[in-house]
Amino acid sequence: QVQLVESGGGLVQPGGSLRLRCQASGSIFSIYRMQWYRQAPGKQRELVAEEFSFGRKTYADSVKGRFNISRDNILNTVTLEMNSLNAEDTAVYYCRADGDERGAGFSAWGQGNQVTVSS
Repeated sequence: QVQLVESGGGLVQPGGSLRLRCQASGSIFSIYRMQWYRQAPGKQRELVAEEFSFGRKTYADSVKGRFNISRDNILNTVTLEMNSLNAEDTAVYYCRADGDERGAGFSAWGQGNQVTVSS
């Protein structure tokens, strides 16, 4: 069973930076896509950024130019670097991975990590 463990996050002042990291483990053959989602109180979970195995990256309009997603395909990790943070970025951030495990597909989620932007 594939598991995702997140780290990073916490409290930061407006304009500051944070880095989230997600480590995938298990009998992973390949990971097709790794994503970061976030969910703010009272709002739906939204896709923030994703990176595919062939290198393509996409970002939500609200984070373009401020966030950067990067994968390590050897270590099966994904990092989200967040810059110029503002109060609207406050949310629980989740990583997600989709790929192949022992001949079967998988889709796994991390446990979620709180990011709070406040002075």
